[in-house]
Amino acid sequence: MSTTAAAQMPAEDSFDTRGLTLLRSVEATGVQVCECRPDEAGRLLWKFREPVAILTADAKTVGRHFAGPSWQLNDGSGVVGRLVAQKPGATAQDIALLKLDVSTREGDGMMSRVTTVERLDTHGGAYSGECSKVGGFHLEPYTARYVFLGG
Repeated sequence: MSTTAAAQMPAEDSFDTRGLTLLRSVEATGVQVCECRPDEAGRLLWKFREPVAILTADAKTVGRHFAGPSWQLNDGSGVVGRLVAQKPGATAQDIALLKLDVSTREGDGMMSRVTTVERLDTHGGAYSGECSKVGGFHLEPYTARYVFLGG
């Protein structure tokens, strides 16, 4: 099956990507950074702040993922995404699956052709509950697969 056909047939855990071409798939290993902040009722809770992850393919580091949400490859190209859809992770401890449209691009490398990013196969990363000090941080480990698509 060609990568185009594979990208057009949504897997159970992916989103509708008909009309898009698979450009690259990478594995992410990192943390979801949570910050202790008050909610509307004044209770201190852990709130998601930003991701920090290394992107790998074929056991080699190929880029990084960070706040924005942003993805940058070693070829100097990068994208910033805007959330368009999400689905729950497989368990309560797994962060959500996401579909993002690219809102900003930089560089002339592979990412210059990306229009859509999916976060799939998430493991870990979800953290909640009360905390004791405003501004405190917690790093919750996670892994995921990021799929970069173009149209």
